[in-house]
Order: sequence, then structure tokens, then C-alpha cells
Amino acid sequence: MQKNKLSIVIPVYFNEKNLLPLYQELKKTILSRSEFAYELIFVDDGSQDKSFDKLLELRKLDRQVKIIKLSKNFGSHVAILAGLAHCSGDCSTVISADLQDSPDIIVKMYQRWLAGHKVVLAVRADRQDSWLQARISNLYYRLMRKVALPNMPKGGFDCFLIDRAVIDIIKNIEEKNSTLMGQILWCGFRTDIIHYVRKKREIGRSRWTFSKKIKLFVDSFTAFSYLPIRLMSLLGISISFISFLFGIFVVINKIINGGDAIGWSSLMVAIAFLSGVQMTMLGIIGEYLWRNFDESKKRPIFIVEEKVGF
Repeated sequence: MQKNKLSIVIPVYFNEKNLLPLYQELKKTILSRSEFAYELIFVDDGSQDKSFDKLLELRKLDRQVKIIKLSKNFGSHVAILAGLAHCSGDCSTVISADLQDSPDIIVKMYQRWLAGHKVVLAVRADRQDSWLQARISNLYYRLMRKVALPNMPKGGFDCFLIDRAVIDIIKNIEEKNSTLMGQILWCGFRTDIIHYVRKKREIGRSRWTFSKKIKLFVDSFTAFSYLPIRLMSLLGISISFISFLFGIFVVINKIINGGDAIGWSSLMVAIAFLSGVQMTMLGIIGEYLWRNFDESKKRPIFIVEEKVGF
């Protein structure tokens, strides 16, 4: 009887010190199991350290290690997509290279997949991060649930396991400036959830910068929600209505009391306020328009510089 094949995709960005400990942990908990075949697909997302050299060393230890080197840093979600596009498994899972996500969750997700779930999400029940980072992350997922993707788990997720049918859909979406996690939820397949505690990073430092977090936030809402545009319309209608009522008040006040219209200071405050609202609206429209323009250029989502083991 032919075994199911599990593809394990691991995005790599400045992780040279993590790779050998990660492989050893995977070997101990996952790769030594006999109920499935496996392939390890490491995607070097334009690392400027010795990550690629370390991956070549792992390839010597295990011929099931496959390596994709991207031409530059495209972002972790794109790196994962590159791995999914090249995987050959009946199902595929994703785990980070920084050892914050315990590899034993892969076994749990695989068992849920065998039970018939095409999507299995590893949701963080808790995380050993700073108080501020945890609160910001929880706020992001709470907003996503309310205005974009109602099926987003409360704790959010980075690790998941998806069936071949889902892989084939995801790799053909070819949508830039989006979020891979959102696309998986958008597909709507039968989903199950396991919970785990995300560990504190012990080796190296995170390259998940504030600017990358802001881009993910904007991409998530522009790709899966029309709420920003709807709010602009509601705000415009509200300001117009208030301005109309204020105009009636000024005219009535002039007729009844004969007083002068409210003066220069009030006028400048109103102008400054409306100018700020207009600039904000233009910025929101610009975000949507730029994304449409970027899609229209038809540039590839990622560029593979080198492949090893395929």
C-alpha cells in the first residue's frame, strides 16, 4: 500500500543558526515516523547570511531535503507560496524556521487531515512574546474577524496543513499584495483547529519588522474587505449632512438675531478638518488603485534563482 506523502514547507530568512537544530527536532519528532513519506522544502527568501550554505549541508544529510532560492526577499507569505507551488505531497504543512512552533503539531494536524479535513489550522492558544506584541497581534486578528474574514480563528495562525486540492487552488490564485492565510480561509474548505503555545524565540532575532506588519495589515483589509471604501462613503454623507444643518443654523441665526456669521477661526478649523478627511480618503483610494495597477503589470509573484533536489 502506497504511503501518503507529506510536504513540509519552511520559509527561511536569516535563519542560519536555526536550521540544523530545526532539522534535528524534525528528525526526532516527525521524519522518523513510518506512516507517511515526506519531503522537506526549504525556501530561502533572499537571505543575506549563510542560510543557503547551511541548507546545502542539510541536503547532504537528507536527500529528501529540497531547496528553493528566491532572487530577493519577497516576504514570508510569498516564500511559502513558492514552496507550495513546487511541492508534490498529498498534503502540505508549513512551519517557521525559528523554532517558535513545535514540530509535534505537524503530527496532530496530519491526523486531523486523515480524518477528512482539507484544512487544519494550528491556532495559538497563548504566546511567549512581549505583552505589547501579543496585544497588537490579537487586535489584528480581532479586526480581521469582524470586518474581513469571519472564520479567522481568534488567536490567528501561521502554521497550517492543507490538502492537495487546496494547494492547487492557492498556487493558481496568483494574487499579489494579499495574505496567504486569508486566501486559505477564503477557499471555504472543511476546516479543523488544533491549539498550541507559541514559544519564545531563543536563537537569532526576528526580521518581522514594523513596516512589514503595517503592509500585512493594509494588504489584509484591502484584499478581503470593502469596509474602508464603505466608511469613506458614510463619512462623506455624514459630513455633508452636518454641513447642511450648520448652514441652516447660520442662516436662521442671521435672520433672527441679525448677528454676524461665525468668523475666521471656525472657518479655518472646518477647512483643516475637511482637508484632513479628504487626504485620508484619497490615501485609501490610492491603496486600492495601486494594488490594481500592480496586478495589471503581470509581474511574477516570485522569481526562483536556484533549485536543488527537484
